[in-house]
Amino acid sequence: MDGDRVEIDGGIMEGGGQILRVSTALSCLLGLPVRVRRIRAGRSQPGLRPQHLSGLEIVRDLCDGKLNGGEIGSTEITFTPGKIKGGTHIADTKTAGSVCLLMQVAMPCVLFAASPSELHLKGGTNAEMAPQIDYTVMVFKPIVEKFNFTFNCDIKRRGYYPQGGGEVVVQMSPVKELSPINLTERGTVTKIYGRAFVAGALPIKLAKDMSSAAVRCIRKEIRDLYINIQPVREPDDQAVGTGSGIIIVAETSTGCLLAGSSLGKRGKNSDKVGIEAAEMLLKNLKHGGTVDDSLQDQLIIFMALAKGVSRVKSGPITLHTQTAIHFAEQLTKAKFTVTKSEKEDPSNDTYIIECQGMGMINPNL
Repeated sequence: MDGDRVEIDGGIMEGGGQILRVSTALSCLLGLPVRVRRIRAGRSQPGLRPQHLSGLEIVRDLCDGKLNGGEIGSTEITFTPGKIKGGTHIADTKTAGSVCLLMQVAMPCVLFAASPSELHLKGGTNAEMAPQIDYTVMVFKPIVEKFNFTFNCDIKRRGYYPQGGGEVVVQMSPVKELSPINLTERGTVTKIYGRAFVAGALPIKLAKDMSSAAVRCIRKEIRDLYINIQPVREPDDQAVGTGSGIIIVAETSTGCLLAGSSLGKRGKNSDKVGIEAAEMLLKNLKHGGTVDDSLQDQLIIFMALAKGVSRVKSGPITLHTQTAIHFAEQLTKAKFTVTKSEKEDPSNDTYIIECQGMGMINPNL
């Protein structure tokens, strides 16, 4: 602590942009000034990239905060938050940087704003190393709304690597407090569905090939379920650039949603894209958890803010999740425990993530 500024080491554990997102969102919510050093020290190109800077700028704008060191390549920033207000805010990475990662940093903040918010997030909607926007809408949204809030996510335009150009509009109203969640019963898989998409110069045949390859792969393990993966060509007026990919979601009898996804790129066979997504889904189903690897770490900040005890059953704890827990505990009074799930077949790698939340109250409502 430097005076009352919290010191954050951005190079430990996962060592990437996630540390920045979790710590600046919590700084904004708790009114705690932070200094983050060694930003993304674990990456081949350390320091702030355009999407990280856009994320910092939107949080700064949301709360009339002060940001020092906010330039591309910077490895140290200080952030002093102000009061969170609602209204319309724009964040534009001007690259294919992920709009979903912008959403991850802004969403917890606007939940505790003084009035409703509308976020215009611009960049890549289907980017590598980040959740695809389809994942955010099909999996993240229905599960995170169990914390007792709702949001609307309107995909205006899709944007792909390398130029981005996508736009998503998120509308949210503030809440008084968040309820805890209990996601410990997986139930049985009742349906499998998804979308295989192409945009720009690519033919619909590629989407059909991705879809068929994914279905064949899943059929080897799951024989008796109808699998509906729609091949789609994005309308030209709703997509910038050329891209392709697939997302497949498994829904269970208890309302759990687990997914597998993959993106196409030049020189990558479309069957391989479909098979990658299918194998990721099957791997997520095998561990017996109620959330997949991608959702695990995204729930941590909400568990930390909620009032009461949240429990989530998951597969092996990812480094992203361990990192989110570490910084949530460092900045809030939330307490996490991770224990091996006893009820499972011992060969299953299943864990219970439990959190006694801090019970954040919105002072504006």
